[in-house]
This record gives sequence, C-alpha cells and structure tokens, in this order.
Amino acid sequence: MNGLLTPVAVLLWRRLDQPGHDCCRLFRSPNGWRLVGTAIFQEAGQACNLAYEVVTDSMWCTHRAQISGFHGRKAIEIRIRRIRNIRSADSTRWRVGDEEHAMSANCLDLDLGFTPATNMIAIRRLRLKVGERGDAPAAWLTLPDLKLRTLPQTYTRSGKSDYRYEAPSEGYRGTLQVSRIGAVIKYPGLFSIVE
Repeated sequence: MNGLLTPVAVLLWRRLDQPGHDCCRLFRSPNGWRLVGTAIFQEAGQACNLAYEVVTDSMWCTHRAQISGFHGRKAIEIRIRRIRNIRSADSTRWRVGDEEHAMSANCLDLDLGFTPATNMIAIRRLRLKVGERGDAPAAWLTLPDLKLRTLPQTYTRSGKSDYRYEAPSEGYRGTLQVSRIGAVIKYPGLFSIVE
C-alpha cells in the first residue's frame, strides 16, 4: 500500500550516542498516518538493522506496528497491536505476536526505543500549545531484549518548536527541537536530523 501513497515527509537521523542512522517516511493514509523506516545501528556491541512500520489513526493513536530485521545473528520479526480494554479505561493491553501485555498506564503510544520517529506520534497526538504539559505514557519496546514495558513520559511545549521531554524512569530530560510537522530535529545526546 505504501507504494500507492506519496510521502508527506522523508527524514534521516544520525545517532549521537553510537554509530547509526535512521531513515523514515511519513505517509498520510485514508484512515490515519504511517511511519515507515529503517534503523541501522549498533546495540550491545552487535550490528542491528530494523525495518519498522507504525500505523496510527487520524488522531495519532497507535494501532499497530511491525518490526523486522536482525540484531547480530538473531533474526527479528515482531508484530505489535494495541487492544481496546473495554473493562478499564485506566489500562491498555498490547499484543506482541501471540502474547498480551497489560500496561500499568493508559498507553496510547508505542515508543520504539531505537528511533526518534515514534516521538512524533505523541507530539502530534497531544497537540500542546506553548506552556502546556502532557503526560504520554508509552508502551516501550526495549532492546536488545525486545520486551514491551510502560515508559512514563511527559512533554512540555516550551516554544514554537521546542518540547521539554522527560522520561523519569530512564533518567532522561532534554529539550527536543521539532519541525513544523512535529518530527524531532534534535534529540539531545541521542539523535540529530541530517539536512
């Protein structure tokens, strides 16, 4: 289907914390948005190549993702899907392959820890005005163990293109610079856009 759609944006990031790059295309689809990209980097001393696709609805709530590639000699093929929890509005269930994961917070976003592309999803979904703050707990795919866990995070819009980002459980605080479409341009210590 991506061959029939014209990308809204094409983004290329360079990793700052280790060797690596990430190239991503953003597509507008009839029912929402798609991020389609490939990240090539080093993780735990091994080469890693991960192709990803993340699908959201028109309000930027993540519905599903697919990740494929390799980490060293290990092949990776993961399908992730958010499941509506009709019993509780305070929790979200995610399915990774055939396994369900209950998240401790209402995680509407999926954070693929190896790419800044998924930060755009939370930024676009929150639609913050300058001075506003929003909690955006995410279902976070960690590497190299490929586990899904809750990542508490907040975004505070501190300027037209600046967002103060905090992930307290990971000890990270920094000001993200974003483009007019909400894509991260500078992610202090981790990523920078290549122009």
